[in-house]
Amino acid sequence: MNHLLTVADAVAAHARLQPNKMGTRDSQRALTFAQWHERAGRLASGLHALGLVKGDRVALLAYNCIEWMEMYVALARAGLVAVPINFRLTAPEIAYIASHCEARAVIAQGELRDRVDSIRAELSIAPQAYISIDRELVSGWQDYEALIEAAENNNPAAAVRPADPCALMYTSGTTGRPKGAIRSHEGNTLIALATALEMGFTRDDTALLVMPMCHANSLYFSHTFTHLGATVVIDDRKSFDPEALLATLAREKVTFTSLVPTHYIMMLGLPEDTKARYDVGAVEKLMISSAPARKETKLAILEHFRNGQLYELYGSTEAGWVTLLRPEEQIDRLGSVGREWAGSGPIRLLDAKGREVPDGEVGELYSRTPYVFDGYWKNPAKTEEAFHDGAWCSVGDMARRDAEGYIHLVDRKSNMIITGGENVYPSEVEGVIGAHPKVKDVAVVGMPHDKWGEAVHAVVVLHQEAEATEAELLDWCRGRIAGYKRPQSVRFVADAEMPRTTTGKILHRMLRDRLASGQSEDRLAELRIPHS
Repeated sequence: MNHLLTVADAVAAHARLQPNKMGTRDSQRALTFAQWHERAGRLASGLHALGLVKGDRVALLAYNCIEWMEMYVALARAGLVAVPINFRLTAPEIAYIASHCEARAVIAQGELRDRVDSIRAELSIAPQAYISIDRELVSGWQDYEALIEAAENNNPAAAVRPADPCALMYTSGTTGRPKGAIRSHEGNTLIALATALEMGFTRDDTALLVMPMCHANSLYFSHTFTHLGATVVIDDRKSFDPEALLATLAREKVTFTSLVPTHYIMMLGLPEDTKARYDVGAVEKLMISSAPARKETKLAILEHFRNGQLYELYGSTEAGWVTLLRPEEQIDRLGSVGREWAGSGPIRLLDAKGREVPDGEVGELYSRTPYVFDGYWKNPAKTEEAFHDGAWCSVGDMARRDAEGYIHLVDRKSNMIITGGENVYPSEVEGVIGAHPKVKDVAVVGMPHDKWGEAVHAVVVLHQEAEATEAELLDWCRGRIAGYKRPQSVRFVADAEMPRTTTGKILHRMLRDRLASGQSEDRLAELRIPHS
């Protein structure tokens, strides 16, 4: 196969077939498919005019906005590789990703430019261009709109092959450094088509994207609806507003949205008279993912969205969608993430020696999907570690399968914490706290939280004779890691109190269990999560 329909090809097709249909919009702008195709084409031409060539990486740093839809399409058309960066990351975290991927250009929203400016001297390779999305004349930055206006829409699409990289999606790493998962055009197109097939979407749908556009969730769903020629609405608020979300669902007659449990809890927790103001009868399908959802939450969702069907997904940036819990299974199969998704099976659960475990026993979850990632950027060792027999992919989740084939996640091999839908790897946080000169050892665990799912908590052992306060260590974390990764509280313990293996490795699960058993006696029960 020499060619596969990319997201840029899809927009071009719908610009011919339904040029005046609304393709995408946010609160500031709206684009028909014809307008979208033209602007993306001009942006692609402008980037080529700056000297970028096929395969170059372009770092993207922005809050949710319509420009994400333009950029993903323009980069695909130009044969460039999108590197979406989480806007919550600190300047040092951004510097690592931009250097590691050797970004040849950076496109950033105005409010985030300062972080980029502060790290320019630290980048291993100086980008050829810095482009500012907002219309401001800023020294050292080119204006996004001026670049589009000055370019011509006569640049033919690059000769993109199915296996060519489409995006580098950086995921937090268990070794403390994020890894760049290589997503190909073929993989992203196949997952878009599989999503439409499994969930029955059509070009008549209107999707609302609330999850950050730098996340795989929004990337996958945006591509799905773009390929279909449906309308994609971007929630471009910088912080989650549950009533505003209801208003958007009603005003735009949204038929689908994907949220994490925290979003639903906040929305459904609004006063009844507030919720009654907004007609959400157009909503047909809802996705809940990224963290476990309680029965009460699911029942409340189904009660409020009376015309909606609820789905629950399990997957990863690397493997794509792996399992699906379908509408009719939501209550009867609580605790399960469902069975295999189109193309994801069979799922294998393997023990430490690579042997399949029988039903009911716990093993590491491996899937073999046609849309699996192509490895980690410049990290062959981690790539090899992610695959079994070169084909079966794992991100380290431990699970068991019941007699009917339903998958139940038991634990995360990496001890990953999911707080408000964001993944936090303890080792990354431990690396930051452990660099404090007074800290001898540290363990970071997730504790249950009614609103955010889990809260980040640190347990610290100080060097002998050293003294430190919780405030001192929390302040140490500011500016070094993103707000959602920072511990919300710190407990100091003696070295002998830290549970360890015979080789000295900290037992995170045992530590978490100990903290949970004594939670009522200390202020862990009062954890707050200011996601700043």
